Amino acid sequence: MVSFLKKFIKTHYFHKALQEDVQLTFLKRLHRLLDNGYSLIGALEVIKWDRKLANVSEQIIQLLMEGYVIDEAFEKANFHPTIIAYLYFVRINGNLIASIEKCTNMFEQRIKYIKKFSRVIRYPIVLFIVFIFLLIFLKQSVLPLFSDLFQSSTESSRTVLFSIIFIDFISTTFIIVIFLIGIATFIWHFYKRHMSIEEQIAIYNKIPIYRAFLKIQTSYYFATHMSMFLEAGMPIKEILENMSGQQKLPIISHYASLMLEQLQNGVYIDHLLQSLPLLEEQLATLFQKHHNIDSLKKDLTAYAEFLADTLKQKITRAISYIQPAFFITLACFIIFIYLTLMWPMFQLIQTV
Repeated sequence: MVSFLKKFIKTHYFHKALQEDVQLTFLKRLHRLLDNGYSLIGALEVIKWDRKLANVSEQIIQLLMEGYVIDEAFEKANFHPTIIAYLYFVRINGNLIASIEKCTNMFEQRIKYIKKFSRVIRYPIVLFIVFIFLLIFLKQSVLPLFSDLFQSSTESSRTVLFSIIFIDFISTTFIIVIFLIGIATFIWHFYKRHMSIEEQIAIYNKIPIYRAFLKIQTSYYFATHMSMFLEAGMPIKEILENMSGQQKLPIISHYASLMLEQLQNGVYIDHLLQSLPLLEEQLATLFQKHHNIDSLKKDLTAYAEFLADTLKQKITRAISYIQPAFFITLACFIIFIYLTLMWPMFQLIQTV
């Protein structure tokens, strides 16, 4: 446990990760230079002209010179795991430009929605903190004064007492929920490494909203990588062997291993695709529909683009619901606080 804490703190607080904006800029420039005819080393040398990217580029050049493959070099340079997963497949299909292009587009969308989510959630978080302090202030200062003020009226005093108990319950519940979320996140980071991928998938499959997004994302990765390998002329069995060998997308790796086992047993993979919980059913339909590789490759590419658009729409819709849901909840609590302050007065007036 102590060693885990040391490693956790070192990894998350003392290890300087490469900023995502820097990673995106690096990928865009690398793709542009490669597309203009530069070799990989030549493109990295040109990127060194930018002082902000010089250290990263130099590090990758050194790693490549030492014999590391491109995904290993990017991993040691602290690039995001999803980028590394795309670059892993360059070992097999050899299409560096296409892989970096798809990787760049995906990563740019990721950064865009993270920033959008941060902007949307920032204001509600500030209001939430202010509201918590307001509850504490009401409980500690205002409501006790009301209790003393309305001692002559039994009904008013009971209302104030109920308000104190209710506000105490709300504030305590908020604190406990935040604490439990923090503990659960810490425990998940600790035990995830000791859980099998089957257990992780079973847990993911029980979280309704997260399961829907993960299902689309996993299907997108599977369709994208499968179509890229088919484009390179590889047979499906060899594609699955390579997909199962990478570790940055563990769900894809696990599913590819299951499909490979099915093929070795003489069963076509479309039967297994129907039973995998984190893959869209349409994928099985595509494999049932096409036994022609060219048609399958074309449909998988189109389906991957469809999934990307669907994921964008769902993320945009989910983000758009955050502020209204929070403001409605906050408005309900504000109305309750108003009634808490005014209702004892009404009761006292009725007794006069």
